[in-house]
Amino acid sequence: MQDAITSVLNKYDLTGKYLDNIAIDELNKYFITALESLKAIEIINSQSSKIIKETATRLYEEQPELLRPSGNSYTTRRYAACLRDIEYYLRYASYALIAGNCDILDERVLDGLKDTYNSLNVPIGPTVRSIKILEEQVINQLIQKNLMNKKIIEIPFEYMIISLSEQNI
Repeated sequence: MQDAITSVLNKYDLTGKYLDNIAIDELNKYFITALESLKAIEIINSQSSKIIKETATRLYEEQPELLRPSGNSYTTRRYAACLRDIEYYLRYASYALIAGNCDILDERVLDGLKDTYNSLNVPIGPTVRSIKILEEQVINQLIQKNLMNKKIIEIPFEYMIISLSEQNI
């Protein structure tokens, strides 16, 4: 996993260049948003159980067929697997937030996910919806704590949504 700093430095190191204004601007952007990201992660960490529970509740209210016989969350084992996956998406989104880089999402979450879900007959649509609800829940928690840089928070969630949606085409 690379963070934003390592990513910039590696790019310039590979070409044997000194950091230019573009690199300095990228690093400056990371440092400006880093404190906000840390505060958001503190809230995510302290409210993770609540965020996951509310996400699952909302997903199943919107798509109750998932809980019915032959639904993908029917049976305790499948329901628990869904909650586990929601927790993974939230945790890895927080890692991407602090790194200022979404590479970890490819490395640890997205690579091979579609193949795994297809082999288990897990539909991608509800997965994408659960990630969007997670994003909304995190933003709601930040609003309640008077912390808000919606754009920073949206980045890892939207990255996962777009990646999974493109894979589903």
